[in-house]
Amino acid sequence: MAGYRKLGRTSSQRKALLRNQVTNLIYHGRIVTTEAKAKEIRGIAEKLIAMAVREKDNYETVTVEQKVPKKDVDGKRIMEEKDGKRVVSYDTVSKEIKKDSPSRLHARRQMKKVLYTIKEVPTEAAGRKKGTKEIDLTNKLFDEIAPKYANRNGGYTRIVKIGPRKGDAAMEVVIELV
Repeated sequence: MAGYRKLGRTSSQRKALLRNQVTNLIYHGRIVTTEAKAKEIRGIAEKLIAMAVREKDNYETVTVEQKVPKKDVDGKRIMEEKDGKRVVSYDTVSKEIKKDSPSRLHARRQMKKVLYTIKEVPTEAAGRKKGTKEIDLTNKLFDEIAPKYANRNGGYTRIVKIGPRKGDAAMEVVIELV
């Protein structure tokens, strides 16, 4: 007896499919898929959320001084003359950052092994690189999802059957974060 569902795919295809579905579940909050896939996704997603809940407050806040180039109204860098050369002038800015503890850093890296990076493209600039930004799903897990489930012991996902699919009569379900 197998320890997991093979889903009619090779191991690399199956891992890629599950990674993609778990990434979309965490990004969107709910997805529609088949029952067998949803049952496999549930285990992976719940482990990631449990890891995030365990490590959500395991960091310290540090203030860092950083040099930032001065910019004019148009957003271009301001140049100054020093010793006959044009150089960029800088301002010093203090910034607060979160410094992960070693266990939280390890959890973050374990999550990145499973989750794909998501690039969000604005609708008005569709097809262009300008304005795209990468969404860090590990931060979403730590900052948004983990505090929501802090008082809950497991059971972070719900599977609701919505009926058979028209083409092949496979049972379709909605898997969502509770």
